[in-house]
Amino acid sequence: MPTYVATPASVTSRWHLIDAEGKVLGRVASHAARLLQGKHKATYTPFIDTGDHVVIINAASVKLTGRKEDQKLYRRHSGYSGGLREESAKVVRQRQPVRLMEEAVRGMLPKSKLGDAMFRKVKVYAGATHPHQAQQPTQFEVA
Repeated sequence: MPTYVATPASVTSRWHLIDAEGKVLGRVASHAARLLQGKHKATYTPFIDTGDHVVIINAASVKLTGRKEDQKLYRRHSGYSGGLREESAKVVRQRQPVRLMEEAVRGMLPKSKLGDAMFRKVKVYAGATHPHQAQQPTQFEVA
């Protein structure tokens, strides 16, 4: 019996909605990454994008456990000498609340062109509203 290998033409994509209000950042991100990769499907193929689209709402009110709010640092570099910028999670949450969730999800995806394609299928919103009602996303509950 040959091993099943999904093809891009045979992949069907669904939309999932995750409400992150009051949930822990890492748990929401790991569930989202799993849905984006398609690991929840029987047709999962590691080198084909078999994942679904994910909409995450209320990202601004996600929880960070312990003292991560003050101790966790987000770094970026401009490319110039001395161009390293560091910000704590508290500052990032005030300035760009969506970035916390995006960086967490991105870190759990493959570091390749396939991972970039998967990341383009996640939509993160700070509030409770989103413009994807026409796709009829199904509610995904994070334990």
